[in-house]
Amino acid sequence: MAKMSDVAKLANVSKATVSRVLQNPETVKEQTRKKVLNAIEQLNYQPNLLARQFRRTETKTILVVVPTIMNNVFPQIIGGIDSAANELGYKVLLGNTNRNPEKTLIFINELKQKQVDGMILLTIPLEEKVITEVAANYPVVLTSDYNEGLNIPTVAIDNISSGREATEHLIKLGHKRIAHITGPLEISISRDRLKGYHQAVLQYGVDVDSLLVQEGDYSYESGYNQMLKLLAIENPPTAVFAGNDVMAMGVVKAAKAQGLKVPEDIAVVGFDNIMFSDIFEPALTTIEQPFFEMGKRSMELLLQQINGEKLTKIKHVLNARLTVRDSCGFNKVTVIEK
Repeated sequence: MAKMSDVAKLANVSKATVSRVLQNPETVKEQTRKKVLNAIEQLNYQPNLLARQFRRTETKTILVVVPTIMNNVFPQIIGGIDSAANELGYKVLLGNTNRNPEKTLIFINELKQKQVDGMILLTIPLEEKVITEVAANYPVVLTSDYNEGLNIPTVAIDNISSGREATEHLIKLGHKRIAHITGPLEISISRDRLKGYHQAVLQYGVDVDSLLVQEGDYSYESGYNQMLKLLAIENPPTAVFAGNDVMAMGVVKAAKAQGLKVPEDIAVVGFDNIMFSDIFEPALTTIEQPFFEMGKRSMELLLQQINGEKLTKIKHVLNARLTVRDSCGFNKVTVIEK
């Protein structure tokens, strides 16, 4: 049976253009519209009944649900979602839950009542059972967060391997006492980054000390306060891997407040590569997430569901990379054999 992607390939257009021809033909140039319609006829392409149902009740609006608008990461993901949505003729609404599960349920009810055509969740806001049930019946994509056990279309990075890479970089600089300030450990991405940290320190045989792991909440204040706690222990760390860039900035400020220099006295690596990381002093070494691409991919997956297409791939893991700057003293790299 022909798929939308087959029509797009034959007509030499994008799937988004095929979708517009089917749903809003007046927005497509006549020459392009004819090419698409000819391809549909040649392939005998038939949008399934579910897709037709959605088109009859469509709002051309999708809802993006975030746990907080204060997080510096989410605007970059939303930018990618909005870019793809605009190309596809959709509007984007933002729902801020303020980490309140009741507000999440209200947003889900809007989806059930067909006030929006689909929903993108930035992190898992509810019990897995609830989210799984909603995703089984409505167009839903989970972005940024990742849970292997959830059968939900997901776009994320491999936080375990990224956490390992960040820690390994510090080890190869010659550090033996490496601390990790995690995000909230009820969140899976925080636990995964901690797993990566543990994998690296165990693999290379550097110090394993429970005092070197402190839980933060992804805020600047938690990075600052947890760093003061780390500096107060009997044998303080010489390097810190922070679970996000905002906490890493707090780490740097706390170190400076105690008369230490970064990276001369203590090396710091963050996570995310938010827009201020390269202009912070010193510029942060960090794990760069492809936020904009994550947003675009999420919208594309959501559209497939809105159109009633069967997804051939549920889990999409995008590449993250270590971006080396000044905060870890990268010019003094020591090669350590694994």
